[in-house]
Amino acid sequence: MAISNKIKEKIQLLKNEYETLRLGKESLLTLIDENEMPESTYNSNAIENSTLTLKETEKILLDMEISREVSLREVFEAKNLAQVMSYIKTKSQESDINKELILFFHKMLLNNIKDSFAGRFRKTGEYVRVGNHIAPAPEHVESMIHSLISEYTSDLSGYFIDKIAKFHLSFETIHPFVDGNGRIGRVIICFQLQRLGLPMIIIRDKEKGKYYDSFDEFKNSKSTKIMEKVIYLAVMESLHKRITYLKGDKIINVSDYAKNTNRILASLLNSARSQNIPAFRERGVWKIGENYKIKK
Repeated sequence: MAISNKIKEKIQLLKNEYETLRLGKESLLTLIDENEMPESTYNSNAIENSTLTLKETEKILLDMEISREVSLREVFEAKNLAQVMSYIKTKSQESDINKELILFFHKMLLNNIKDSFAGRFRKTGEYVRVGNHIAPAPEHVESMIHSLISEYTSDLSGYFIDKIAKFHLSFETIHPFVDGNGRIGRVIICFQLQRLGLPMIIIRDKEKGKYYDSFDEFKNSKSTKIMEKVIYLAVMESLHKRITYLKGDKIINVSDYAKNTNRILASLLNSARSQNIPAFRERGVWKIGENYKIKK
């Protein structure tokens, strides 16, 4: 399944606007990225059943004490993932995705968590299961990852979201590591987007139902349609957020926007979720530029 031309046009227009507005404002984009890091870290870890809240994740990344005892593993999961995400922002333009980078990301992620597994693929006897999916035998992992990377990097004509969706679904199907596959897979998505001059995205824990559905769809029919939608909506939201900040608009909650414009909140939220208006989330709250005019 390929992204429709209509969606491609929308994304290209947003990307063009983003590239124009960002000139001379890299410091603002850095602030946005830094401010978003706890939310990005929290959501990716929450998908993997971390018990940390967003507020606790923020405090851990700031080296502040939190009000309850949490496992040392969860503390390192938060710090390590944030470190990987920061690393890819500075290194994404140096080379395309490759095996060595993936292994390095994994080593950083599992540092002080599972050092014996960190930075290497599954070895003989290390089998993993995700739901009802038994991942390929470890003896096949390296060759499958090699083929996956080769297919991705050699495809110069495919649309980027189609390519990234297929890569992610295939990567998670291979499940090359004993632990950390989901988080590394989502890191790779952000790395691939950064390579293309696009901002990182957040795949949110509250929407993981659709995310999980995409793996079932891929397993049953090899279709990537659901994952493509997950990614393109997240890309559009990330662009809408940065464009709104770069324009210098006053940012308000969508709920307040509904009151100010006498519009039905439920309808606006539906439009936000489908990215038909330039709304975006911060700490889970939908926001929008105060002066945005809805087209009739």
